[in-house]
Amino acid sequence: MKRLPVHILSRACSALAVYILILLSRTRQMNSDSIARRMLLNCIAALALFGSSELLVPVYALDNTTINPGSQTALSGDVIDLTIGEQLFRLDDRTAPAITINGTIPGPVIRLKEGQLATVHVTNRLEDSSSIHWHGLLLPPAVDGVPGVSFAGIKPGETFTYRFPIKQSGTYWFHSHSGGQELLGMYAPMIIDPIEPEPFRYERDYVVMLSDWSFESPETLFSNLKKQGGYYNFQKRAAGEFLTDVRRMGLWTAIKNYLMWDQMRMDPSDFADVTGYTFTYLMNGLSPAGNWTGLFRPGERVRLRLINAASMTFYDVRIPGLTMTVVQADGQNVQPVVVDELRMGVAETYDVIVEPAEDRAYTIFAETMDRSGYASGTLAPRSGMVAAIPQRRPRPLRTMEDMGMSMEGMDMGGMKNSHGVKTMPDLEPSGNIPEKKPSGESSHSEHRQHDPGAPPMRDMHAMPDVEAGVQSRSKIPGAEPVKHGPDDHGPGNQMVAEYSRNRLGEPGRGLEGSGRRVLLYTDLKSLAPYPDQREPEREIELHLTGSMNRYIWSFDGKKYSEAPDPIRFRYGERVRLTFVNDTMMEHPIHLHGMWMHLENGAGEYLPRKHVVVVKPAERLSVAVTADAHGPWAFHCHLLFHMDAGMFRVVEVSE
Repeated sequence: MKRLPVHILSRACSALAVYILILLSRTRQMNSDSIARRMLLNCIAALALFGSSELLVPVYALDNTTINPGSQTALSGDVIDLTIGEQLFRLDDRTAPAITINGTIPGPVIRLKEGQLATVHVTNRLEDSSSIHWHGLLLPPAVDGVPGVSFAGIKPGETFTYRFPIKQSGTYWFHSHSGGQELLGMYAPMIIDPIEPEPFRYERDYVVMLSDWSFESPETLFSNLKKQGGYYNFQKRAAGEFLTDVRRMGLWTAIKNYLMWDQMRMDPSDFADVTGYTFTYLMNGLSPAGNWTGLFRPGERVRLRLINAASMTFYDVRIPGLTMTVVQADGQNVQPVVVDELRMGVAETYDVIVEPAEDRAYTIFAETMDRSGYASGTLAPRSGMVAAIPQRRPRPLRTMEDMGMSMEGMDMGGMKNSHGVKTMPDLEPSGNIPEKKPSGESSHSEHRQHDPGAPPMRDMHAMPDVEAGVQSRSKIPGAEPVKHGPDDHGPGNQMVAEYSRNRLGEPGRGLEGSGRRVLLYTDLKSLAPYPDQREPEREIELHLTGSMNRYIWSFDGKKYSEAPDPIRFRYGERVRLTFVNDTMMEHPIHLHGMWMHLENGAGEYLPRKHVVVVKPAERLSVAVTADAHGPWAFHCHLLFHMDAGMFRVVEVSE
């Protein structure tokens, strides 16, 4: 294709940018200036592609073949300077506007020491306000970095000084808490070295930061999801699968099976709101073609600090040919667990030790939970080596169990969704939507009995309320009827699970029966007994709710804008938070400022986490010691779920 002269492209882009600014100036849209700037930068990106070889790009992207170990340089010391800026990001053969910290994606590693007083000067070179949240760190609320909760944000052209004591050690990260800036590249690792020697050995130490990137703007992505919740799901069941189901179930049962999902306005292939159709999945800022590489000598122990910094993506991480010994979860030491694979919710971190003994390359493979793509890199004894990419697994499907139903021996005639639509009776005996599994794989699900005729799903507009505080047990082993109250009635909840249960011992949908040792939440045990062994004084039950049709996500059926009152903790109390997931999706729930002790049956060794993943139809509890005064953000860490309303404030006061 013949290139147009640069000056012609330049004039065209300038004219287009002026036209856009004129149009936007005549509207009253929010963030119109920001949108205009991004359009202008897109024009510049096109100009650069057609007419120039000199681009301002992050360090990670300049060398898009291999990043040598020395490129993971760290900033350290008592005073650190960071600059937030906007520039072009080159990924493979495309460029787009990005927001960076000190000019790189990810931003620079900050390496601190437990016990020191850190001072971080953050200068905002954007034309929008910005912020940095220190994810998982225990610090004063004024420097937690959440605009509108504990500070006003960093205005354009200003420098804000974060000053806080370092009270912990481990692997953490930091990111913007302003708009869609995190999705545009504003995230970076943080390592805090302990005062006492760590209880495990290693010779190499690498950060492996996973993220997702789209050439569509955050505004466009969110707008598309608001128009249609499954906008990016191109993995829906096809005609071939229907014919397979017909052969398995019979024609009439298969038809009713499909009609049931359709009438509930849900899809069993719904595992990710944003998929590989628009996302490129990154490892340390590089696509799979970029092939991030960490070097080792055979026989060395290599520590991988796995950080899921994605905006909307769960990853299943494995290294074919190597086992991983999990030694930390969310920065906290745990009793070592040897696994072949682990699922990482958004914002979780896991530190693992691997011991590559052979003189060959190994692939670090992070497959997305919905199987629409992957991030990958390499561990190798020499630069330039690569290993095979594992065979991609078929995408999983949701089951009725994921929706809080026990299907066996049940009359389906009474089942309704929140729109009052009656669903189809007489599903196949197991009640599970058939899953496409590799040869030899069996279902991990257990089928449970309950009273014949009991509706598996409440009609939120017709079913009577259950009095608050009533504790009742179902006849399904391990499950109990979900308590509901006024939150049932409202547009913020599309479906309400009838039964919720403990799913901590399950690897997660799509990992069942794989033959691999998959990390379970029940595997996590603190290395030492946690200090506060008090039984919680009270329990707060929160329902995770949402409507994919309207793309609303909420707690107890109410968006943040509809629930202005904070969740109140008394300073010093021990409180149990019980999450009941009424939705068909996993939610990584993050509490700022305080640890959550995951009640996973570990007794005195409950693991401390800053993020817990709540599976569909799961009832999960954490114990919290309210030891930090002030207002704290509390939210789902899926960026668009938070933006769509799954956000609250926890207030700790006397």
